[in-house]
Amino acid sequence: MKIFGFRPAFWPTLITVPAMVLMIALGIWQTQRLFWKLDLIDTIQRGVTADPVPLPPGALVPAEWNYRRVTVRGVFDYAHEFHMLAHSERGNFGYQVIVPLKRSDAPGHILVNRGWVPAERKQPETRAEGQVAGEVTITGIARAPWPKGYFIPDHDDKANLWYHGDAAGMLADAGIADAPLLFLDADATPNPGGWPRGGQTRLTLPNNHLAYAFTWYSGAVVLAAIYVLWHRRRQQGAV
Repeated sequence: MKIFGFRPAFWPTLITVPAMVLMIALGIWQTQRLFWKLDLIDTIQRGVTADPVPLPPGALVPAEWNYRRVTVRGVFDYAHEFHMLAHSERGNFGYQVIVPLKRSDAPGHILVNRGWVPAERKQPETRAEGQVAGEVTITGIARAPWPKGYFIPDHDDKANLWYHGDAAGMLADAGIADAPLLFLDADATPNPGGWPRGGQTRLTLPNNHLAYAFTWYSGAVVLAAIYVLWHRRRQQGAV
């Protein structure tokens, strides 16, 4: 059977057609990811530029509060301080310090990411000035927890070392049942002594999906052109 003026060879067709289908499917997937990323960037920009609002009490839907500016008031529970492995904006090794806040403006708790500390400041006694006592008001950006990646190790409870934003795990470890599954990233308001250093929310998201989609679509077009040219030359050689 002839198609487009040539008779398809079995093995080249068997290899080329599935490869083209896969490339087109990957191109469609990257196009969908592009629109998803653009929508996420727009949501982040609208959330972080809006005026802060009081965080409501009770169980909240994390996705509805992700990247929204909020304020809370309460007292830190330093007995349950968590350390999450993180790098500073300059790439320096250290930890983000996450502490439950017993709210005084509403019932319940909230996990507050107070900011980043270098490795030598991991232990609270090395930054005693920053362990603010009494009631505090925190303004920052609410963040939904994020899942563990494929190559991320398990948390090390004995060393109090956490590798991803596992809000449920931290709350369970602290015995807290009245907090939403959210983190509140404190803003850059300085803490006494300079540590932890707030304002660590990463707001710049990579968006290479258009380039990836173009690459996959281009690959499918090039493969189709090679397939057709190979068959035409083969057919001319057989004449």
